[in-house]
Amino acid sequence: MALWTPGWSPKGPDDDDLVLAIDGDAVLKPDVGWLKPWRMIAPDTCGDIGPVYVGQMDGKAVYVAEADASRLAGSTEPVTLREALLMMEDAPTEMLGTAFQVHQWWRDHRFCGRCGELTGLHPLERAKWCKPCGIPWYPRLAPCVIVVIRRGERMLLARSSRTKRHYFSLIAGFVEPGETIEAAVAREVKEETGLEVSGVRYHSSQPWPFPHQLMLGFFADYAGGELVLQEDEIAEADWFLPGDMPPVPPVTTISGGLIQAMVREIKGQGAPS
Repeated sequence: MALWTPGWSPKGPDDDDLVLAIDGDAVLKPDVGWLKPWRMIAPDTCGDIGPVYVGQMDGKAVYVAEADASRLAGSTEPVTLREALLMMEDAPTEMLGTAFQVHQWWRDHRFCGRCGELTGLHPLERAKWCKPCGIPWYPRLAPCVIVVIRRGERMLLARSSRTKRHYFSLIAGFVEPGETIEAAVAREVKEETGLEVSGVRYHSSQPWPFPHQLMLGFFADYAGGELVLQEDEIAEADWFLPGDMPPVPPVTTISGGLIQAMVREIKGQGAPS
């Protein structure tokens, strides 16, 4: 497996450095792998975004750049980020997530949010710099909670009303200003399902670049209440046994990982991991 190391540099790419080419919400995937050498991406095919350094893959510098598919050397296939993360087991998810979030930040902070002046590149760190205001604009991270709730030998799975995908997942939502993440778990569960929970405990996290979330995963125990669904968020929800579950997200996602960890806990196969 390729080794991905995120990082930052103000330096532009050399001919042999690697580039993830993005067109809209899709990666322009080459026939082999995900990256193209910079020499195969003429600067005039790029838009206003990029090339921007995002890290190293197996020791080679990686950049992200906006590109015009019709003008790239060699054939490419557009693959959306969601398709890559949810459907392609060999996708370099950490690299793709980092690149998309940096790309989104670069696009959203071309101008200062305070005075409207064009921002420049900070020379020392990953930030856009407004010289008149003297302030940096860093990539945004929005903390979100996602939770699997246990009730005896069953767990709560829910299907979102906002997606056409027919798998069941978990309750999730954004952390509000001034709120602890534990309080956010209890509030989101109550708002979306009408249930009370206890024993909220952290399990794991995952960057989720849609467009800039950091998902914080939790286990919790059912503490009371009946299912009353928030219909604009949840289409259906129910309690499921580990051996009788509907389709769920892959384990490459934090929701799929949490579900499988809970399956192991219910089956008594040791502490969740």
